[in-house]
Amino acid sequence: MPQPVSTAAHGNAPLSAAGNPDAAARVAMVNHAAVNDEPRDVRAGKALLGGTVTIDRPRELLYSFWRDFNNLPRFMHNIEHVSSDGSVRSHWVVAAPAGQTLEWDAAMVEDRPGRLISWKSLDGASVRHSGRVEFRDSPDARGTVVTLTITYEPPGGSVGRLIAKLLHKEPNIQARQDLRRFKQLMETGEVSTAHPPYAAPRAI
Repeated sequence: MPQPVSTAAHGNAPLSAAGNPDAAARVAMVNHAAVNDEPRDVRAGKALLGGTVTIDRPRELLYSFWRDFNNLPRFMHNIEHVSSDGSVRSHWVVAAPAGQTLEWDAAMVEDRPGRLISWKSLDGASVRHSGRVEFRDSPDARGTVVTLTITYEPPGGSVGRLIAKLLHKEPNIQARQDLRRFKQLMETGEVSTAHPPYAAPRAI
Protein backbone atom coordinates (compact mmCIF):
# COMPACT_ATOMS: atom_id res chain seq x y z
CA MET A 1 0.00 0.00 0.00
CA PRO A 2 1.52 3.37 -0.97
CA GLN A 3 2.38 5.70 1.87
CA PRO A 4 1.79 9.46 1.96
CA VAL A 5 4.74 11.38 0.60
CA SER A 6 5.74 14.50 2.47
CA THR A 7 5.92 17.21 -0.16
CA ALA A 8 5.71 20.52 1.64
CA ALA A 9 5.82 22.45 -1.62
CA HIS A 10 2.82 20.64 -3.09
CA GLY A 11 -0.38 22.61 -3.09
CA ASN A 12 1.27 25.51 -1.27
CA ALA A 13 1.31 28.05 -4.06
CA PRO A 14 0.75 31.51 -2.57
CA LEU A 15 -2.69 33.00 -3.09
CA SER A 16 -2.90 36.18 -5.13
CA ALA A 17 -3.02 39.35 -3.02
CA ALA A 18 -5.28 41.10 -5.52
CA GLY A 19 -8.12 42.90 -3.82
CA ASN A 20 -6.55 42.60 -0.37
CA PRO A 21 -2.96 43.90 -0.37
CA ASP A 22 -2.89 44.41 3.39
CA ALA A 23 -1.95 40.98 4.72
CA ALA A 24 -2.04 42.20 8.31
CA ALA A 25 -5.64 43.33 7.90
CA ARG A 26 -6.56 39.93 6.50
CA VAL A 27 -5.00 38.18 9.48
CA ALA A 28 -6.91 40.47 11.83
CA MET A 29 -10.12 39.65 10.00
CA VAL A 30 -9.66 35.96 10.82
CA ASN A 31 -9.89 36.78 14.50
CA HIS A 32 -13.13 38.75 14.16
CA ALA A 33 -15.12 37.10 11.38
CA ALA A 34 -16.48 33.59 11.04
CA VAL A 35 -15.09 33.14 7.53
CA ASN A 36 -12.39 35.10 5.75
CA ASP A 37 -12.56 35.09 1.96
CA GLU A 38 -9.34 34.39 0.09
CA PRO A 39 -8.90 35.75 -3.44
CA ARG A 40 -9.23 33.36 -6.33
CA ASP A 41 -7.18 33.16 -9.50
CA VAL A 42 -9.01 31.87 -12.57
CA ARG A 43 -7.02 31.93 -15.77
CA ALA A 44 -6.54 29.61 -18.72
CA GLY A 45 -9.10 27.25 -17.23
CA LYS A 46 -7.30 26.93 -13.89
CA ALA A 47 -8.96 27.98 -10.65
CA LEU A 48 -7.32 28.59 -7.29
CA LEU A 49 -9.79 29.19 -4.49
CA GLY A 50 -10.03 28.94 -0.76
CA GLY A 51 -10.74 30.62 2.52
CA THR A 52 -10.14 30.67 6.26
CA VAL A 53 -12.46 30.02 9.19
CA THR A 54 -12.02 30.02 12.97
CA ILE A 55 -13.80 27.11 14.67
CA ASP A 56 -14.28 26.76 18.41
CA ARG A 57 -13.01 23.19 18.52
CA PRO A 58 -9.54 21.63 19.04
CA ARG A 59 -7.25 20.96 16.09
CA GLU A 60 -7.16 17.20 16.63
CA LEU A 61 -10.95 16.88 16.43
CA LEU A 62 -11.22 18.93 13.23
CA TYR A 63 -8.31 17.11 11.63
CA SER A 64 -9.77 13.68 12.43
CA PHE A 65 -13.15 14.58 10.95
CA TRP A 66 -11.61 15.92 7.73
CA ARG A 67 -9.11 13.06 7.50
CA ASP A 68 -12.07 10.73 6.88
CA PHE A 69 -12.85 11.92 3.36
CA ASN A 70 -16.21 10.15 3.53
CA ASN A 71 -17.31 13.14 5.67
CA LEU A 72 -16.61 15.81 3.03
CA PRO A 73 -20.04 15.66 1.30
CA ARG A 74 -21.64 16.55 4.64
CA PHE A 75 -20.46 20.15 4.27
CA MET A 76 -18.95 20.60 0.77
CA HIS A 77 -21.87 21.61 -1.40
CA ASN A 78 -20.94 20.31 -4.87
CA ILE A 79 -19.41 17.05 -3.68
CA GLU A 80 -21.93 14.25 -3.97
CA HIS A 81 -19.80 11.39 -2.72
CA VAL A 82 -16.27 10.56 -1.66
CA SER A 83 -15.38 6.95 -0.97
CA SER A 84 -12.25 6.14 0.98
CA ASP A 85 -11.15 3.06 2.88
CA GLY A 86 -9.01 5.17 5.20
CA SER A 87 -5.85 4.71 3.17
CA VAL A 88 -4.32 7.31 0.88
CA ARG A 89 -6.68 6.61 -2.04
CA SER A 90 -10.17 8.07 -2.56
CA HIS A 91 -12.80 8.31 -5.31
CA TRP A 92 -14.64 11.60 -5.85
CA VAL A 93 -18.06 12.26 -7.43
CA VAL A 94 -18.83 15.95 -7.96
CA ALA A 95 -22.06 17.56 -9.16
CA ALA A 96 -21.77 19.33 -12.51
CA PRO A 97 -24.19 21.48 -14.50
CA ALA A 98 -27.22 19.99 -16.27
CA GLY A 99 -27.57 17.19 -13.73
CA GLN A 100 -24.28 15.58 -14.73
CA THR A 101 -21.45 14.40 -12.51
CA LEU A 102 -17.67 14.30 -12.75
CA GLU A 103 -15.57 11.57 -11.18
CA TRP A 104 -11.89 11.04 -10.47
CA ASP A 105 -9.51 9.20 -8.18
CA ALA A 106 -7.21 11.05 -5.81
CA ALA A 107 -4.44 10.24 -3.37
CA MET A 108 -3.24 11.89 -0.20
CA VAL A 109 0.24 13.33 -0.61
CA GLU A 110 0.82 14.86 2.81
CA ASP A 111 -0.64 14.01 6.20
CA ARG A 112 0.49 15.72 9.40
CA PRO A 113 -1.81 14.56 12.20
CA GLY A 114 -3.63 17.46 13.78
CA ARG A 115 -2.05 19.97 11.43
CA LEU A 116 -2.31 19.42 7.68
CA ILE A 117 -3.87 17.25 4.97
CA SER A 118 -3.21 17.60 1.25
CA TRP A 119 -4.35 15.52 -1.70
CA LYS A 120 -4.39 15.54 -5.51
CA SER A 121 -6.02 13.66 -8.35
CA LEU A 122 -4.11 10.74 -9.80
CA ASP A 123 -2.37 10.83 -13.17
CA GLY A 124 -4.87 10.24 -15.93
CA ALA A 125 -7.83 11.60 -13.93
CA SER A 126 -10.50 13.43 -15.93
CA VAL A 127 -9.95 16.53 -13.77
CA ARG A 128 -6.66 17.74 -12.31
CA HIS A 129 -7.62 18.62 -8.77
CA SER A 130 -5.70 19.26 -5.59
CA GLY A 131 -6.56 20.41 -2.10
CA ARG A 132 -4.83 21.42 1.09
CA VAL A 133 -6.32 22.09 4.52
CA GLU A 134 -4.30 23.39 7.46
CA PHE A 135 -5.24 23.49 11.14
CA ARG A 136 -3.59 26.02 13.47
CA ASP A 137 -4.31 27.00 17.04
CA SER A 138 -6.11 30.33 17.16
CA PRO A 139 -3.76 33.08 18.42
CA ASP A 140 -6.36 34.08 21.02
CA ALA A 141 -6.67 30.47 22.25
CA ARG A 142 -10.29 30.30 21.15
CA GLY A 143 -10.31 27.28 18.88
CA THR A 144 -8.65 26.48 15.58
CA VAL A 145 -7.94 28.46 12.43
CA VAL A 146 -8.70 26.29 9.39
CA THR A 147 -7.33 27.34 5.99
CA LEU A 148 -8.47 25.61 2.80
CA THR A 149 -6.91 25.91 -0.66
CA ILE A 150 -8.32 24.05 -3.67
CA THR A 151 -7.26 24.06 -7.32
CA TYR A 152 -9.05 22.75 -10.39
CA GLU A 153 -7.36 22.46 -13.78
CA PRO A 154 -9.84 20.93 -16.21
CA PRO A 155 -8.81 19.42 -19.54
CA GLY A 156 -10.19 20.46 -22.90
CA GLY A 157 -13.31 19.05 -24.48
CA SER A 158 -16.69 18.41 -22.87
CA VAL A 159 -15.27 17.70 -19.40
CA GLY A 160 -13.42 21.00 -19.43
CA ARG A 161 -16.56 22.86 -20.44
CA LEU A 162 -18.48 21.31 -17.54
CA ILE A 163 -15.83 22.38 -15.04
CA ALA A 164 -15.71 25.88 -16.55
CA LYS A 165 -19.47 26.19 -16.02
CA LEU A 166 -19.13 24.88 -12.48
CA LEU A 167 -16.43 27.43 -11.65
CA HIS A 168 -18.32 30.27 -13.31
CA LYS A 169 -20.70 30.61 -10.35
CA GLU A 170 -18.29 32.49 -8.10
CA PRO A 171 -16.30 29.52 -6.79
CA ASN A 172 -14.77 31.52 -3.97
CA ILE A 173 -18.20 32.25 -2.53
CA GLN A 174 -18.90 28.52 -2.66
CA ALA A 175 -15.61 27.72 -0.90
CA ARG A 176 -16.48 30.26 1.78
CA GLN A 177 -19.87 28.65 2.28
CA ASP A 178 -18.31 25.17 2.50
CA LEU A 179 -16.12 26.40 5.34
CA ARG A 180 -19.09 28.05 7.05
CA ARG A 181 -20.96 24.73 6.89
CA PHE A 182 -17.92 22.94 8.30
CA LYS A 183 -17.88 25.40 11.20
CA GLN A 184 -21.60 24.88 11.85
CA LEU A 185 -21.28 21.12 11.73
CA MET A 186 -18.32 21.03 14.11
CA GLU A 187 -19.72 23.55 16.60
CA THR A 188 -23.41 22.58 16.60
CA GLY A 189 -23.57 19.06 15.16
CA GLU A 190 -25.69 20.10 12.19
CA VAL A 191 -25.62 22.31 9.12
CA SER A 192 -28.20 25.06 8.74
CA THR A 193 -30.37 24.71 5.64
CA ALA A 194 -30.91 28.46 5.42
CA HIS A 195 -28.70 30.23 2.88
CA PRO A 196 -27.42 33.74 3.60
CA PRO A 197 -28.26 36.36 0.92
CA TYR A 198 -24.74 36.21 -0.51
CA ALA A 199 -24.59 32.42 -0.82
CA ALA A 200 -23.65 31.14 -4.25
CA PRO A 201 -26.37 29.08 -5.96
CA ARG A 202 -25.57 25.43 -6.51
CA ALA A 203 -24.37 24.78 -10.03
CA ILE A 204 -27.03 22.72 -11.79
